[in-house]
Amino acid sequence: MLKLPTHNRYDFSPIEKRPDFSWPGGKRLAFYVALNVEHFAFLAGRGADPTQRSGPQTQRNYAWRDYGLRVGIWRIFRLLDQLQLPMTVLLNSLVCDGYPEIIERIRLRGDDVCAHGRTNAEALGDLWEHDEAAIIAEVTQTLTKHVGARPTGWMGPGAVESRVTCDLIKEAGYTHNLGWPVDDQPIWMRTRAGPLLSVPYPMELNDIGTNVHRDHTGQEFADMIVEQFDELVEQSAEQPLVMSVSLHTFITGQPFRLRPVRRALQHCVGHKLKDRVWYTRAVDIANYCFTLPPGTIVGG
Repeated sequence: MLKLPTHNRYDFSPIEKRPDFSWPGGKRLAFYVALNVEHFAFLAGRGADPTQRSGPQTQRNYAWRDYGLRVGIWRIFRLLDQLQLPMTVLLNSLVCDGYPEIIERIRLRGDDVCAHGRTNAEALGDLWEHDEAAIIAEVTQTLTKHVGARPTGWMGPGAVESRVTCDLIKEAGYTHNLGWPVDDQPIWMRTRAGPLLSVPYPMELNDIGTNVHRDHTGQEFADMIVEQFDELVEQSAEQPLVMSVSLHTFITGQPFRLRPVRRALQHCVGHKLKDRVWYTRAVDIANYCFTLPPGTIVGG
């Protein structure tokens, strides 16, 4: 019988056959915004490009992404301040060295910082284990120094992992991972050092995939947010669920995209069923799961 290459991180588990529980305060849907704050190499390495997708890096492409740190992120900060929404920041550690004003604002807001590698100009999936472990250690040390608290969540650049990434981040002291878009609930994953929690993070409800790779408009992305929220907030009456919206400073930070996303997030915070919703951060979801009785979260 043919057996395909696979992994042993988790077992199959139908969502309809799992234990029921609620989020804090009896809430049923945990909702968080994830903002990717990334730094890229000039004329080198990897990086998204909306017009020349397989071409070399250029000064124009670098500048388009750097716009997100100079302009876009400040508009997103203002939007989330206005909506009183907390945030999880997926932070490249090299941002800490060149953009201290951004780190100061993140600290002032009290955002959850999730380690996001050194830079999205590199991928960690093809490295030797020793080299990947060294980068994880460097990222952890840098973020701890500049942010003022040791990060406990991880998602690698581009959400790309090697076969041992989960093992390495668990061994480095991380408690949860955002790199596996496998479920609408947190699940426990196996590592050689013990269980690691997977917190849902979207592959599709993500502006880089939607607006850059699939050429959807800002309004189409906003419609996706609204439809996802409306569907999940209704389904959460039967199952505790997680919804995340993934943004990038240089994509949603563009004014013509920010405007429809603002309307979509206003819909989410003003929804008629908002009393069911826990507006939170990824780290808070993880920490709450750690308090639940064994067996409540599947896997492990």
